[in-house]
Amino acid sequence: MSTTATMTQTAIVQTPTKSSSVRQSPNPNPDGGPKSQKQMSKAERRELQERQRAAKAAAKASGPSTPAAKSSTTPTGAAAKGATQSPASAAKKSGKTSDGKLVKGEQEDISHLHTHAQVDDTTRGLRIFSHFGLPKSPSVTKGDVHPAIIRVGLQFSDFKITGANARCIAMLTAFKAVIQDYVTPPNNTLSRHLMTHLSPQINHLVLARPLSVTMGNAIRQLKLEISGSDIDLPEQDAKNALCTKIDNYIRDRIVIADQVIQETAGKKIKDGDVILTYARSSVVEKVLLRAWEDGKRFSAILVDSRPMLEGKALLKAFTAASIPCTYLLLPSLPSVLPHATTLFVGAHSIHANGAVFSRAGTATVAMMAKMHNVPVVVCCETYKWSETVRWDSFSKNELGKIQMHLYLVVFHLFPGSSARALPTSQNLSVLCPLYDLTPPSYITAVVTEVGVIPPSSMSSIPAALGRTIGA
Repeated sequence: MSTTATMTQTAIVQTPTKSSSVRQSPNPNPDGGPKSQKQMSKAERRELQERQRAAKAAAKASGPSTPAAKSSTTPTGAAAKGATQSPASAAKKSGKTSDGKLVKGEQEDISHLHTHAQVDDTTRGLRIFSHFGLPKSPSVTKGDVHPAIIRVGLQFSDFKITGANARCIAMLTAFKAVIQDYVTPPNNTLSRHLMTHLSPQINHLVLARPLSVTMGNAIRQLKLEISGSDIDLPEQDAKNALCTKIDNYIRDRIVIADQVIQETAGKKIKDGDVILTYARSSVVEKVLLRAWEDGKRFSAILVDSRPMLEGKALLKAFTAASIPCTYLLLPSLPSVLPHATTLFVGAHSIHANGAVFSRAGTATVAMMAKMHNVPVVVCCETYKWSETVRWDSFSKNELGKIQMHLYLVVFHLFPGSSARALPTSQNLSVLCPLYDLTPPSYITAVVTEVGVIPPSSMSSIPAALGRTIGA
């Protein structure tokens, strides 16, 4: 009995209570070693992975790692536990064999790599601007994509084709080639299956560069025409009819609309005027060239800015027509505003509340012109109208390629530095938004093919056309 009492007393002394165990050590592992991954919380497992990843990166940066160095990055408890396991069980648990290959049926967890790639994606600049659209060349085509669409997508992503009108015309021209090469599968109708065939073509263009409002309106109109095709019409005749409707859309909504705008806006120009314009708008260029051809003598002030410097092409066109021009960058605008009589700008899109979405810098030029009592005239076709309401350019925008800006300023700001090394700097984030939003309070009038409309009446455009835009 005494022996039994002694054993019981010894067991009581050696076995701690639950409360004392919690007070003595925060580690619930009874062996006293580090926790296993099953016992760890999600945050603790993530922290362990971060430490292991940092140790591997440090070992790789310091030089070739030895087996001893590799073993030092592994927790002692985990190493001891792994030493007792057989190679087959260890390979099954880790998902890899001894030579580093994946076990059949297992997939390596690389989700953390994608997360860090997104965080370290310095091409998008600051993290709060990560939702901006970024042009990129689609390396892999998804679905049956026509060669004409692939070519146009590359031209969009490389900024070989810029401007809302030029991009819309290029897209519709490529769609004509897609329609002509399309063959309706058996037991299907063209009016239903062709829209399914166009979906991968549109998705490819979206991957190359976000769609503009003009392209979205044109796509909706094309789908409406496709759905209204006569199912009893022969296939080739139906395709020819669709191509004709595409040509009519380009002619009516872009070409003839520009001609009407040229005539209407040209009446606002008089001899001796000093016309101020920003960047390059194809409509504004046509208006001023047409006014000069009509015998009106004026001078032009071309304001430009990085990264695209589109005003250089406009300067070349005006000097070829012998129009007196003054070319300057945006910071020099206050010095010439007292001499300007009218500001003409183009638009990427115009919204129901009268706000104009245009090339970045347009809002600054319009605001300063308004302060100097210079009328601000926007030349815009009605197919650029959007029924949405925009209050800022932050909720939706598009980024230009950072290299377009870096190669222009790097050697002025950082002599002797390499432009390719700048984006990886921890203290530098380069942001190149392509558009900004001009509030309707800065705009005097909007010249369209249906007449001169004040910004407050932009919602009346569908009624003026007798139908809904893009419907």
